[in-house]
Amino acid sequence: MPRQYPLERVRNIGIMAHIDAGKTTVTERILFYTGRTHKLGEVHDGEAVMDWMEQEQERGITITSAATTTVWRDHLINLIDTPGHVDFTVEVERSLRVLDGAIGLFCAVGGVEPQSETVWRQAEKYEVPRIAFVNKMDRIGADYFRVVEQIDKELGANAVPVVIPIGTEDRFSGIVDLVDNLAVYYDETDKGLSFREEPPPDAMQDEVRLWKQNLLEKVAEVDDSLLDKFTNDRPIGDRELSQAIRKACHKHLVCPVLCGSAFRNKGIQRLLDAVVSYLPSPLDLPPVSGRCLKGEEVERVPKDHGRLAALAFKVMADRHVGKLVYVRVYSGTLESGSTVLNSTAEKEQRVGRLLRMHADHREPVDRLYSGEIGAVVGLSGTVTGDTVCDPQHPIVLEAIEFPAPVLSIAVRLKDRKDQDKLGTSLSRLAEEDPSFVVSADPETEETVISGMGELHLEIITDRLSREFGVQVATGPPQVAFRETITASAQVNQKLVKQTGGRGQYAHVVMKLEPLDPGQGFEFVNKVKSGRIPKEYIPAVERGVIDVMKRGVYAEYPVVDVRVTLLDGSFHEVDSSDMAFRACAAQAFSQGFVKGQPELLEPVMYVNVVTPEEHSGAVIGSLCNRRGTVLGMDAQGNAKVVKARVPLAAMFGYATELRNMSQGKASFTMHFEHYEAVPFSVAEEILAARQTRPK
Repeated sequence: MPRQYPLERVRNIGIMAHIDAGKTTVTERILFYTGRTHKLGEVHDGEAVMDWMEQEQERGITITSAATTTVWRDHLINLIDTPGHVDFTVEVERSLRVLDGAIGLFCAVGGVEPQSETVWRQAEKYEVPRIAFVNKMDRIGADYFRVVEQIDKELGANAVPVVIPIGTEDRFSGIVDLVDNLAVYYDETDKGLSFREEPPPDAMQDEVRLWKQNLLEKVAEVDDSLLDKFTNDRPIGDRELSQAIRKACHKHLVCPVLCGSAFRNKGIQRLLDAVVSYLPSPLDLPPVSGRCLKGEEVERVPKDHGRLAALAFKVMADRHVGKLVYVRVYSGTLESGSTVLNSTAEKEQRVGRLLRMHADHREPVDRLYSGEIGAVVGLSGTVTGDTVCDPQHPIVLEAIEFPAPVLSIAVRLKDRKDQDKLGTSLSRLAEEDPSFVVSADPETEETVISGMGELHLEIITDRLSREFGVQVATGPPQVAFRETITASAQVNQKLVKQTGGRGQYAHVVMKLEPLDPGQGFEFVNKVKSGRIPKEYIPAVERGVIDVMKRGVYAEYPVVDVRVTLLDGSFHEVDSSDMAFRACAAQAFSQGFVKGQPELLEPVMYVNVVTPEEHSGAVIGSLCNRRGTVLGMDAQGNAKVVKARVPLAAMFGYATELRNMSQGKASFTMHFEHYEAVPFSVAEEILAARQTRPK
């Protein structure tokens, strides 16, 4: 079956914004006005089509990006509704990687909020053309032109209003389309389905003239043909102006701004018109580039009969059909039943069913054409970021970059019977969500899960319980402390045991010395004249290592110690490997206590990127956490604070940082070295170790 909508009439778009700006409500109106749904689902009632997860309906927030397909003015629109909460920013990241255009949504009261900046930067990273929609014009405190100014100054976008509101707050009744010179009023009795167009009201003539002039000036500045007409006072037609806005939007030279109230059913049809008129089709953008298996750069042009190249951007476990892999087809046609190459993993796979998704509902299709987005059943070995391509013409597309997790918690089972089920469940969740990382700490024997924040991990544990039937308790992960000595010590130890038959005899003299941080363990044999036979020397070293693994002082592993075996003796009958191993263990334990032991803790190198106005609070917070500030650099309009902070003091820092910076600051950290724990802190740790259940 040939494709129904040619490539030039395809739009792949996403809606992105700060939490509670109204993304899902706007999406619900888009589906309603395009005829995709026949009733309006409201977020506050838990009935929004795009918020299909139980956790989304309960909390009234979007957690996972949901895809749908609809039609407007004979154009196919593939739409992705993304979360606004910073904990789920990975969903925005992977969606923007495969989209051709985006709607940046702003609250008419809140304006440019912290997460608005984050998603805008993500869109810039992937060079996605954007239009802006100022929502909630009916709210008290709504100010359209203030938000336009914020978009212009705070986001660095050349914001150009293409509509202006008629009234604000409870007097908001419609919009004036500056391109068509028409006032648009929406009928509230039929949920905004019908609207009427009239000349702009007389009372607004001066305002309309002012903003129309502003529109012409801004577009003429970036369009030579328009500039010539504008400077010579020649008339500029509506279609000509619309085409100029479209070209400038694709080149990121202007950002068209519209407004409305999704909840009051006003302005959404004009927003859909702007999507079709201003945002690009796959043909309007440069060909996608990647590398062949030999490493040479190659391109794929969007055409149905070209060489297949598609990117897997999302993996989801569906309770009805199993593993779903969401793909964006950049070139060629993906057909059900065909054999494709996963060039990232270098293995061939067979495509099962192909689906066009509508949130969690599925519509089977025979093929996905170039420029389309859909889901594949059957790609069991494919994960997020993999390239699916023609086996005869391999290409590896640029993978998706994901932020590193910032918060970790330990999980333990409430019922030991679920041990195997826990591992399987966590693996499936990690496969779906690349920002969710699972690790097992061999020292503390804990399962540690890491994510983007407290809400992110709360949702994960909730899903473990509801979807997989695994009940877990959570707590902060244990810190991997270490022990060492600060002074030399010598010990003379004998092991003599007689049990009626063959006994056990071993005698060692050893010296323990501290090493510089990071040097680990060193064993030196200085026994002469065969005082201890050579075959027993390895047993002495193993005995020392046995104790170092389990620790002496606070039962943490021992590091940075040199052990020198000086002397000893043996018995021809009663000596054995086992005897010397046990004797060496006793000797090391005694010598370690004599060597003035101390506790070491992992110290992290912490990098905080924060707006300048919050840098003082950030530095104060790091110092309160026993940190040492190393310096501060500038990065654009932000400051980068560099510090060393003990890992034990970093628990809960992600939440504190967000609170103190209104969500605008971010941080990364990595292990740097071990450092002595202050005496008062060490005493608390020792006391806790002594009172823990054995």
